[in-house]
Amino acid sequence: MKKEQVVHCQFSVWYPIFKKHTIKSLILPLPQNVIDYLLDDGTLVVSGRYEITQTHTHTHKSTTRNRTWSDDETTAIATAPEFPEFTSTVLEAINALGGCVFPKLNWSAPRDANWIALNSSLECRSLSDVFLLFKSSDFITHDLTQPFLHCSDQDSPDPVISYELVLRKWAELIPGGEFRCFVKENKLIAVSQRDYTQYYQHILKQEQHISQAIQDFFSQHVQYRFLDEDYFLLFIFLQGRVWLIDLNPFGEVTDSLLFSWDELMSGEDGPAFRYTTSEVTVQPSPCLSYRIPRDFVDLSAGEDAYKLIDFLKLVGDGVCTLENTSEI
Repeated sequence: MKKEQVVHCQFSVWYPIFKKHTIKSLILPLPQNVIDYLLDDGTLVVSGRYEITQTHTHTHKSTTRNRTWSDDETTAIATAPEFPEFTSTVLEAINALGGCVFPKLNWSAPRDANWIALNSSLECRSLSDVFLLFKSSDFITHDLTQPFLHCSDQDSPDPVISYELVLRKWAELIPGGEFRCFVKENKLIAVSQRDYTQYYQHILKQEQHISQAIQDFFSQHVQYRFLDEDYFLLFIFLQGRVWLIDLNPFGEVTDSLLFSWDELMSGEDGPAFRYTTSEVTVQPSPCLSYRIPRDFVDLSAGEDAYKLIDFLKLVGDGVCTLENTSEI
């Protein structure tokens, strides 16, 4: 995967080409001050919605006296910056799309952050809803800070990226109808059920029909029309019709789902069509790991030796503190 391929897979690049075959969307330039706010590591405060007041009251009791006091110096009000012009532009776009939208940046949507929304959904009705999801998403942070991290041509300079907020008209998409398609040298070589952690009986019953519909759609509307020869597609099969939902670069940064990378790179004649065939193989969603702090995930999986060392030091310090306290 090269940097040029990543650039070509930006939404604003492929959307005009396939506009007739995908969901209606609007693309808004993302101001630099908004980008700075999204990358700010401070307390999560959603712009334009509310203020958070933190008051700390300390109480100390002993056998001889009771003492209560309030430390006024620790009282703080955290407020988010306001973006009146951008807010107005976003609200106009949301209204133009029917009042509910699905947000994303140039490449990624905040799928890893739906847990933080009140309805556990990516449906947004205001800029505050968008900010809440974006500031909670590792996928969005990756787009803003390391879009070319996994590219093979690291010696070449990074292309200049103009970041954009993409608002897509909200539609209730059925996970069981989503399929990731793998294209190599302009040939459709593989099709995988996207939500492979679940078993959907209708796929088993309509396997031939779905597979043929996807192949026909690809050959009629997509093949030889994109800027690259190798790429990933996300299709949705809904009520007998195929829609193009997303397009990604052909690289290991994108999950190969029910195929191995060796299979995809071999470029065997296809396309092979794979889906979960039994409830026995049902698994937890890969996005569940984003609901707990990343440090916990790394520690439990043993993926970061330095975090493990720091954790053991903290445990050791805690044990020593307890022992010293017991001696007093």
